[in-house]
Amino acid sequence: MTDHNSSAGGVDGDRTSGEQGRSAAGWPAGAQQQPQSPQAAAPYGYADNPPVPPQQSSDAVRAQVAAAWVRSARPGPVPPGEAAVPVLPPQVSQASAASKEDQRKAAQEAKRAERKAAYEQKKAEREGRKKGRGGAPAAPAQAVAAPAGSSVPAASAGAAAGSAAVSGSQARAAGGAGFDVPRPGGRLPAQGRRTHVAVRAALLITTCAFALGSCGVAGLVVGKSSVAVGDADLSAKDVERYRLSEFPITAAATFAEEYVTLCMTYSPQNADKRRDALTRYASSGVDRDCGMTGQGTQSVRQAKWDGTVEELPEFGANGRYLGIQVKLSTGRITTLSVPVYVKDPATGSGLRIAGNVGEMPLAARGSAPAVKQDEEVVDQTLSNQLKGQVLPGFFKAWGASDTTGLTRFTTPDASQSATTGLAGALASPEVQEVVALAPEGSEPNATITYGQGQAVQARVTVVWGGAAAAAPAKGTPPPTTSVKRSYRLTLVNTAQGWFIKDVRGGVLDPTGGRADAGATASAAPVPEENPPAAGGEPAPGASPAPKTP
Repeated sequence: MTDHNSSAGGVDGDRTSGEQGRSAAGWPAGAQQQPQSPQAAAPYGYADNPPVPPQQSSDAVRAQVAAAWVRSARPGPVPPGEAAVPVLPPQVSQASAASKEDQRKAAQEAKRAERKAAYEQKKAEREGRKKGRGGAPAAPAQAVAAPAGSSVPAASAGAAAGSAAVSGSQARAAGGAGFDVPRPGGRLPAQGRRTHVAVRAALLITTCAFALGSCGVAGLVVGKSSVAVGDADLSAKDVERYRLSEFPITAAATFAEEYVTLCMTYSPQNADKRRDALTRYASSGVDRDCGMTGQGTQSVRQAKWDGTVEELPEFGANGRYLGIQVKLSTGRITTLSVPVYVKDPATGSGLRIAGNVGEMPLAARGSAPAVKQDEEVVDQTLSNQLKGQVLPGFFKAWGASDTTGLTRFTTPDASQSATTGLAGALASPEVQEVVALAPEGSEPNATITYGQGQAVQARVTVVWGGAAAAAPAKGTPPPTTSVKRSYRLTLVNTAQGWFIKDVRGGVLDPTGGRADAGATASAAPVPEENPPAAGGEPAPGASPAPKTP
């Protein structure tokens, strides 16, 4: 029975049968055998010599170098005289006791060497392009270091890596095509990065343009749908009511006022000049004397359009009948209907009086409705308090615009009308009537209480004795002229009493109706002691200045 662990059963006296087999299979003819470490020669049965983990095999190293060459080489014809495959390092036997940790480290070193060789190759290519050489770049001068713990010689590994780099460069140069693919997490070449950025910019611009176009189309669709409504045509009644027409009312009314002023101003001494002035306004068939027969003397104090407009059917949009209200020097007020033609309604040019005027009665006046005061509750106690204690002093200071006195009766936030006054226009006020309205919801004939800051409304009637500046002369009686005026006041209750916050003029008549019930629409003439006569020819558009005969 033979002991296989002893040296007697081995081949060549000092090697085991396993080592002999590896040497015969792993080394080529003439290859130098690596010396055996002392630990590998020690028998496994000794406790002082633990077994060494097996190192990476030469087959693995050869496979890694071949893979690096395949990755770096580009497709293309192989130049003559060059091998189609790289020169691989010789296969060597490794110690069977190499550990797994050493194998892992060896694999890492091999990968680093591969990456370094690729980097050197690319660096050489860049330098070659910069120098303008058309041939293949030189192989990196630095040899690839052999992995730590590997039995492959460093010179053999460096030569294999350099040969792989040169062969890959030559293959790419011969093919003239291809591109570098970066490793995961790496960066693209300079040219590739520029192309990538340009593509991204083009995509971004295209997306933005498409979005803007979509928004524009959507806006047009929504806008068109929103305005796609029926035409808001106005009826003839609405056009007449709001005077919505193309006829130039303002220009025509001014022209008619000037003509009526000349027409209603007459004096026998200036009849010829008046006739010449009227012809510059009227058409050829209009009465040149404007209806005056040559008797009497009168002048116009005021001629103004009263707001009435009547369509002139013969001229359509170019003509209107306008009502002009005239106040004569005799005090009489009347209205004349004047036909006016406009050649160009858009610009208001080409005005002409197209016919004789007609005198009409004044426009009918209406009646005012009665004011409902049934729900109002009057606080008579407060009314008497304001009439006797607060309002007399306030209206005295208010009529004279006494700033110091007004601060005693007005609130800090009082309105401008309450703190300004009449500046002495009226004086000697006498509060005749005060009607203080209780807050809403108050019961009649009940005791009413007011909280701090509560406001009430009051209607006040004041009789003013005359102007403060018109002081009577010494020895003459005071003026007896007086006027009655009405006001609406807002008062606020405070801890110091009632103070005025706002003053407004005018009080409504609760009765309503009309005072001239049964009277005619035309105003009665008001005689004057010395009615002015018409002077010289008035200029068009200006009322003549009256003067005594």
